[in-house]
Amino acid sequence: MRYMLMHKLNDADPTQWSPTPEFLGRMGEFMTEVNKAGVLLAAEGLLPSSAGAATITVKNGQQTVVDGPFAEAKEVIGGFAIVQVRDHAEAVEWGQRFAALFDEVEVEVRRVGEHG
Repeated sequence: MRYMLMHKLNDADPTQWSPTPEFLGRMGEFMTEVNKAGVLLAAEGLLPSSAGAATITVKNGQQTVVDGPFAEAKEVIGGFAIVQVRDHAEAVEWGQRFAALFDEVEVEVRRVGEHG
């Protein structure tokens, strides 16, 4: 089963988008561990919405495009990892270990649809 782990950051707080060398070291160790466990399929950090983002909304067949930064959005997705695990419990365990790297964060664990 594939799961996506997404962490959310405050889009208006520049300190959350400027990780310390110590944090980057912890993140690097975690990514090495997940990779060695053979469950990591992909992982990337995202930039704040001020660095180039857009939302596309369709209502009644009409599209609206709004470029970032998104002043109305407090939290945005700051990054993601996709893991291949045995079950939901293992995905949550990796999510908890990932969340433990932060002082304050929300990590969402979502199963990826597997069609075919």
